[in-house]
Amino acid sequence: MFKLPISVLVVIHTTDNQVLLLERADHPGWWQSVTGSQEAGESLAETAIREVREETGLIADKFKLTDWGYQNRYEIFECYRHRYAQGITHNTEHVFGLEVPAPVTIQLALREHLGYQWLPADRAADMCFSPSNAAAIRKLFEST
Repeated sequence: MFKLPISVLVVIHTTDNQVLLLERADHPGWWQSVTGSQEAGESLAETAIREVREETGLIADKFKLTDWGYQNRYEIFECYRHRYAQGITHNTEHVFGLEVPAPVTIQLALREHLGYQWLPADRAADMCFSPSNAAAIRKLFEST
């Protein structure tokens, strides 16, 4: 089954703008926030909740999940296109934030991520391999 070209980006952050980044297992050195494709029949919020649980072990309902009200359309990296139906080259990513009171311990999905770290928002943005992820983090610390 192919992925839908609709996804969520969930920036997990503290009230003082520490941001959680995860290192991709399939590309060591690529750091990102929680991301994932929508499954058939899911709302975007349900996708965000599921992806947060799968990638971090966190139960998003226990924290403040917010739809940031914007989306990014970007070209899918060539190395990931085989996951989509033939001819699909672009993805629409919906941006959410999950605010936690302080850095928390994460349970990584080891098939997806090698490690994690909490960083000040400006440093986290600089470490992201994805331009849309970096921009979302910058919006977080620019709004405070």
